[in-house]
Amino acid sequence: MAFAPVGPEASFFEVLDQHRASLLAALRRGGGEPTGGGTRLASRSEVLASIESIVQDVIASLAQNRAPVFTIDNRSSWENIRFEDSVGLQMAPHCTRRKIKSDSPKSVKNFALILKILSMIYKLVQSNTYATKRDIYYTDSQLFGNQTVVDNIINDISCMLKVPRMSLHISSTSKGLIAGNLRYIEEDGTKVHCACGATAVAVPSNIQGIRNIITDAKFLLIVEKDATFQRLLDDNFCNRMSPCIMVTGKGVPDLNTRLLVKKLWDTFHIPVFTLVDADPHGIEIMCIYKYGSMAMSFEAHNLTVPAIRWLGLLPSDIKRLNLPRDTLIPLTKRDQMKLDSVLKRPYITCQPFWRKEMEIMADSKMKAEIQALTFLSSDYLSRVYLPNKLKFGGWI
Repeated sequence: MAFAPVGPEASFFEVLDQHRASLLAALRRGGGEPTGGGTRLASRSEVLASIESIVQDVIASLAQNRAPVFTIDNRSSWENIRFEDSVGLQMAPHCTRRKIKSDSPKSVKNFALILKILSMIYKLVQSNTYATKRDIYYTDSQLFGNQTVVDNIINDISCMLKVPRMSLHISSTSKGLIAGNLRYIEEDGTKVHCACGATAVAVPSNIQGIRNIITDAKFLLIVEKDATFQRLLDDNFCNRMSPCIMVTGKGVPDLNTRLLVKKLWDTFHIPVFTLVDADPHGIEIMCIYKYGSMAMSFEAHNLTVPAIRWLGLLPSDIKRLNLPRDTLIPLTKRDQMKLDSVLKRPYITCQPFWRKEMEIMADSKMKAEIQALTFLSSDYLSRVYLPNKLKFGGWI
């Protein structure tokens, strides 16, 4: 089923089409990629067997008068992370591990909480039902203390069992939005049409369950902030650049937004670009989409899209467009620390153009939000900046 052509002439997309051809050629040279969203989900029986094995180890320890211990890969150390440009950040095969002891005052509560959540996961998988992380937290909010405790334990369990989080039958509430030339059917049979109108569709909560995905989009644009995303919709950017898809994770992306971007890339292999603020925080968000995060490195194959390119806002654009100094913001001490941290990450060595842009920012000690472009005109972003970048290959 085709979409009605409403965007620019075919010649507008010539450079984009060439870029897509080069991406496909690179895939072929690398032996291709798994399609349909990365590594497979673990079966229910596999998850149940893994949990049973862990519980049996606990019982065996108790029977031998030994204090049970959980051993989990240490996800908070860069020493345990390796980088591959075709995957991103992933756990090293032989990484250091941390022990959560049942007889240690520092970790006994964490040990008990892991056991409790493991039992809840076992029941969910056994009954083939799903719960959100929020649902789990509210089963005993006083015991857990806060949502972050639950989130971290679920990630630890996923890492310990070596299965994607969706295999644990725990879903997360989506905060992302999607608009553009895209149709699909959700797991429950709901037909979704992501139009190029003034409103967007919420990212589905079960990405693995969507099927019959149809698009003729020439590119996918990831927009860092919701406000910028909404402004582009209001300016009719999506229609004028049709066929295209726009996605926002509203800041740091949730798991479902990342899974959706990954699924669209694996299925269609269309160019994917990011539009972020020219600041260290925006750059880190772009890196999460492209190369993943340290915390979720054990699931990198399901989440990362190394083919992503940085479309804007580039620090070099600030000087090129002659944006006045009063539209810029001085880097804070926290910004400078974040910038230094990103510059030391392993993936920067294969991104010399990114490094140059970050060095421009470090030298100027200034950052800029995308909204700074409104100094040039209220719709400069949608009518001039982005169309020119897309037409003439202004990405790195």
